[in-house]
Amino acid sequence: MGMSKAKPAARTSALEGVRVIDFSWIVAGPQCTRILADFGADVIKIENDANMDYIRASNPVPGSDSPNRSPLFNTLNRNKRSLTLNVMHPQGMELLKTLIKKSDVIVENFSSRVLEKWGLGYEEQKKLNPKIIYCSMSGFGHSGRDRDFVTWGPTAQALSGLTYMSGLPGEESAGWGFSYMDHTGGFYGALAIMMALINRNKTGKGQHLDLSQVEAGIGLTGTSVLDYTVNKRPFRREGMPPGNRAPDQKIAPHNTYPCKGEDRWCVIAVTNDDEWESLLDVLGNPAWSSDPRFSTMESRLINQDDLDEFISQWTINLTPLEVFDILQKAGVPAGAVQTPMERSEIDPQLKHRGFIAEVEHAELGNTKVESIPMKMSETPWQLNRASPLFGEHSAEIYMDLLGLDPEELGTLYEEGIA
Repeated sequence: MGMSKAKPAARTSALEGVRVIDFSWIVAGPQCTRILADFGADVIKIENDANMDYIRASNPVPGSDSPNRSPLFNTLNRNKRSLTLNVMHPQGMELLKTLIKKSDVIVENFSSRVLEKWGLGYEEQKKLNPKIIYCSMSGFGHSGRDRDFVTWGPTAQALSGLTYMSGLPGEESAGWGFSYMDHTGGFYGALAIMMALINRNKTGKGQHLDLSQVEAGIGLTGTSVLDYTVNKRPFRREGMPPGNRAPDQKIAPHNTYPCKGEDRWCVIAVTNDDEWESLLDVLGNPAWSSDPRFSTMESRLINQDDLDEFISQWTINLTPLEVFDILQKAGVPAGAVQTPMERSEIDPQLKHRGFIAEVEHAELGNTKVESIPMKMSETPWQLNRASPLFGEHSAEIYMDLLGLDPEELGTLYEEGIA
């Protein structure tokens, strides 16, 4: 097993025949349309050099100032086609309207009024194509008091309450890493579009899918909201957020522990007395294991700090993967905190699943991308091409899909429309 490689499509794809106009940029929208493209949709990414997706310039591979050398852009936009089109030009707008008539889905993650200002709100889209499915992905949705606020993933995380719930007890919120809600919003968007396609197959009608990234985040805080509603117990209180300790169950030990090497860590979670005895056996039943402070789950909870110190004296002599292997074999829940390299190159489970895939890119050469975390027996995802070069498919789309001849195409380039 190991890495999967791009290869020509061999099976029918779940979304084959669905055409998507993709105005999205950065992460949330491209994540959504990437899922559609991975399952066979013809995703046409609308681009313009005056307002280029700045992820194209995100951590590029050194070598040139080309807008085609970002690995992040590559993984978010594989399987798509790129069309350069200036929609601010009257002829460019007419070409876009023709494309809408020939498409099934429109996706954008601008602030709420952008397409309305273009004269392309949903009502206008319906006039061009009554079956169009329009997915807008904004921070607060396209209605209500806050519709015009501009957000991105970390903003939505803060406004939804997720950031407030992160970190260590008694310290400031730590946040949730890189654009957590952008990725979550992308999955919500893809799910909504597929449900709308199913409904359209039944009714013949398109619809507007108005997604709110903030509301998607609030949906992830449900347990804490319920706890406050029923018990009047705020999330931030003594001992909360718990950091790496158990947030809801009374479990100890439950933490991350230092391992051999610089900034290397493992995780251990002992959920009952049987697992506790197994842990002590692995540790060689050290003298401290008979201390009354650690004799019951309740006493271990009270004395977690001291307990963690003792466990750390054992883990510090082993690598994270050694701790993981030893404890799992003994029936003790444990895991390794992996580096990105370990995750992508070594992890045996991900290797077996082919989670890291390879694809040939025109400028980056053989490059790696993450796959989709699901296996479908009849309509699997397929990696048919790398992310598009800027404007790579413009000529074929203008001529084959929109019916322009070479002379007309040349005029578009000369006048800055394409």
